[in-house]
Amino acid sequence: MARDVSDATPIVSRDQLVESLSSGCKPASQWRVGTEHEKFGFYLENHAPVPYEGPRGIERLLKAMEYLLGWHPIYDNERIIGLTDPTGLGAISLEPGGQFELSGAPLETVHQTCREVNGHLAQVRECATPLGIGFLGLGGSPKWTLAETPRMPKSRYDIMTRYMPTVGSRGLDMMYRTCTIQANLDFSDEADMVRKMRVGIALQPIVTALFANSPFTEGKPNGLQSWRSWVWLDTDNQRSGMLPFVFEDGFGFERYVDWALDVPLYFVKRGDTYHDVAGASFRDLIEGRLPQLPGETATMSDWENHLTTLFPEVRLKRFIEVRGADGGPGRRICALPAFWVGLFYDQASLDGAWDMVKDWTAEERQALREAVPRTALATPFRDRAVRDIARDAVKLARAGLARRARLNAEGNDETVFLPSLEEIVATGETQAEALLREYRTVWHGDIDRIFTEYAY
Repeated sequence: MARDVSDATPIVSRDQLVESLSSGCKPASQWRVGTEHEKFGFYLENHAPVPYEGPRGIERLLKAMEYLLGWHPIYDNERIIGLTDPTGLGAISLEPGGQFELSGAPLETVHQTCREVNGHLAQVRECATPLGIGFLGLGGSPKWTLAETPRMPKSRYDIMTRYMPTVGSRGLDMMYRTCTIQANLDFSDEADMVRKMRVGIALQPIVTALFANSPFTEGKPNGLQSWRSWVWLDTDNQRSGMLPFVFEDGFGFERYVDWALDVPLYFVKRGDTYHDVAGASFRDLIEGRLPQLPGETATMSDWENHLTTLFPEVRLKRFIEVRGADGGPGRRICALPAFWVGLFYDQASLDGAWDMVKDWTAEERQALREAVPRTALATPFRDRAVRDIARDAVKLARAGLARRARLNAEGNDETVFLPSLEEIVATGETQAEALLREYRTVWHGDIDRIFTEYAY
């Protein structure tokens, strides 16, 4: 989850909020890709989750990372809860259950992104191994119950933990027991943003199927391929989902702002204090009529922080965040931004992707979203299967990356990051299905094998 920001500029009009989003427009020469990924920490000797405190806890790991990297610590009530690159580009943060997240810098190529990912994983190993800590890339916690999962000392998470059970049945599972990979991408103008939002949302279930990697819960198969994606179906539907209004005529920055204004607040931060206003109206805060903070009016930092608490399948800020993929192994971390860069940063591929999805109805998109967590690539759609759509989408991504022709030192373009996805569409076997096959055969039903076979 994103870092909180500080901008005390008062909000005096809705136009300010629209302008804030539209300020993300930039020419294609300035487009970048940022990649975020989360992973589960565990103790190597017994595969137990890693608590925050203690001589081998997450707090000690963060301090070791601070020493190694020279990054600035982020504190919440005098507890270290993250690190930030002094240049302001990247950050390491904690998810509610101790999931360790790298929020990568906005970079020019996927080659740079993958170097960043590999460097980060090497740095984490250097600091974690002496503490007896390993890390696992999956979409869902494979073994631990919610009660066994530790809780990180972040004030905003305390507020969300109290609020989530009032708006859905799976919000705490989302917070404490899931991991994702997401990519952040740019747009040139409002029309480009609209096209990318529509393509991104329509294809999000296809990406969920391609990256399905959470078939276990509490030590046994859960009957799903992407348990993480299923959890999101009943987390908080006021702030998540497939955003059908994005496909309506006239959608643009203003319409997204209006939707965001109607999503209830979680908190208002003043100084270092998080005020619990969960369920309250942002419009009331703008008008100074918030019952919990009478007379207090909204600032731009309130707006920026609020946008980070919206969880649709594709999220709009000054860039676009695609959010449908399960956490996974290192090669999949690089494959996700490669897929989206190939589609979004080449006009022919973006147009081709739009041609694929433009006549899908809201009902069809939602039906895909609800079916894919269970049946993934085998999910039927019209006279095809999701596997066929995924194959076409990956081909478009490959063509887009080839035309971009961003080469590494060996002369390879960014298509080198797609083979793991091409293998999945070729074989029809998702990572989740591969895990289930191993669980039932060579693992003989022993879930602990996953910690040795699939750790970073």
